Amino acid sequence: MARKIVVTSGKGGVGKTTVAVHLAARLAQKGQRVILCDADLGLNNVDVCAGVEHLVTYDIVDVIEGRCRAKQALVKHPKYPNLYVLTSSHSAPERYVSPQSIKLVLENLAPQFDFIFIDCPAGMDDGFHRAVATADEALVVTTPHISALRDADKVITALKSYHLNGLSVVLNKVRGELLTSGDCLTPTEVEELLKTPVCGLLPEEYDIYSGDLTEIHPAFRTLAGNLLSGRKKWYDVTKKYSGFFGNIRRVLKRNL
Repeated sequence: MARKIVVTSGKGGVGKTTVAVHLAARLAQKGQRVILCDADLGLNNVDVCAGVEHLVTYDIVDVIEGRCRAKQALVKHPKYPNLYVLTSSHSAPERYVSPQSIKLVLENLAPQFDFIFIDCPAGMDDGFHRAVATADEALVVTTPHISALRDADKVITALKSYHLNGLSVVLNKVRGELLTSGDCLTPTEVEELLKTPVCGLLPEEYDIYSGDLTEIHPAFRTLAGNLLSGRKKWYDVTKKYSGFFGNIRRVLKRNL
């Protein structure tokens, strides 16, 4: 039975969708059968981030309204045979879609998969509650900036009212040189601030998000391993900024 995990954030721009796509791809690469469901009915772009927009025939509204079976709406990723994308309502974006209808679709698919990631709209409007109502666990994606953490705290408070089986934070766009110099909150400090465990640390690096999923950054391997094993191991974002040459690299980057 699949673990249904909603991937959410307090604000836009923190990398929520790209984190969901690359994490799903890494788990599929490890042999897990994964569905990536786009529950953002307004700004639906999971298929674009996954590079399968040209393969979409049906979406989740087609399933709900009986125009196709759930399996027919799943788009198999050409590079990761275990990864399937269930797109949002491209056919009828103005239609009302209830949380119960999405939950029924995912529950019918769950016995055949290991993970279902539900990409949630940013913020806390009706779309947020519709997505969270379909899930058993939640990952809150945030950056170590104060404004993002404040929004994440509000989302975490709302998520706790759902009594989910698991709730944790993915700290994204972490600058290793700032963490090394003490100019950035540490993961432990973020845990204390949000009163929620940090299950993953992702660096702010140009090449971390390959648009066609050709390469998956090692940080996602660590995060995926944490989800599979229940451990808490953080990717070392400071490694390249330690030592003599690391100090030079850190100074140069801070002066850019």
